[in-house]
Amino acid sequence: MARAFIFPGQGSQAVGMGGELAEAFPAARQVFEEIDDALEQRLFRLMQDGPESDLVLTENAQPALMAVSMAVMRVLEAEGNVDLKKSAKFVAGHSLGEYSALAAAGAIGLADTARLLKRRGKAMQRAVPVGEGAMAALLGLSLEEASAVAEEAAQGEVCAAANDNATGQVVVSGSSAAIDRAVEIAKEKGAKKSMRLNVSAPFHCALMQPAADEMRDALEGVTIKAPVVPVVANVTAGAVSDPERIRELLVMQVTAMVRWRESVLYMKDQGVGSLHEIGSGKVLATMTRRIDREIEASAVNTPEDIEKLLASL
Repeated sequence: MARAFIFPGQGSQAVGMGGELAEAFPAARQVFEEIDDALEQRLFRLMQDGPESDLVLTENAQPALMAVSMAVMRVLEAEGNVDLKKSAKFVAGHSLGEYSALAAAGAIGLADTARLLKRRGKAMQRAVPVGEGAMAALLGLSLEEASAVAEEAAQGEVCAAANDNATGQVVVSGSSAAIDRAVEIAKEKGAKKSMRLNVSAPFHCALMQPAADEMRDALEGVTIKAPVVPVVANVTAGAVSDPERIRELLVMQVTAMVRWRESVLYMKDQGVGSLHEIGSGKVLATMTRRIDREIEASAVNTPEDIEKLLASL
């Protein structure tokens, strides 16, 4: 049975994350130190001590989540001699998690990944003034139904499906007033629940185009190698290994929908029977069970989780 390693996105951050890893494993401590040096910031201290209000800022949350994911990967390599090429058929990540996946697969260096995510977070926050954009979760509607709600709610403004996370779990993104309309229309259309999300910007929609333009510039200056295993890209829900195509898709990803449900089903169709969520939290493992209960899913973020995974490889 083939495996894939998957990497969480924004929302999985929590004060204290990575602390157990750093205490238990020198390889994890080294990752956190390398990222602090690359960013010229005491990010690990912020991850441990907060305040949470600073950690959740997009420019901090994105590199911090990647840091925990890469700390787990380095520990797996150091403690269990894990060779990703032998252990996984694919890697994939949700939004910023795609950068973690690429770093894990050796396509982008650790320092470059940290700097790219710091810049990505800042660019996304700058793209839309606070209060002018929003996101909402529409629960109980299919992607087609949620897209129809977004189209009806737009009324000349931006409103689009941003995350197809799991069956009946779609997030829409766009102009603040349009998102408010989408919440009400979704209720009328039979959504089990529709609610605005507590996010700082309208991610993965056309309003993010200024951030996409900035990331195009940022990515041009970074070396991207072929990953040791293919990456299942958010934009296409298919495998990619060509460095220039990866670069192109990372730019597109800023404004495009995250096709996570389709990505998981693609991996299943390719023979993957188990997914291991590498990094903070267990959001993707929980989503996997909603997408297809035949796929085994586990979260790997503590020393105990690592020991369990190594015993199964």
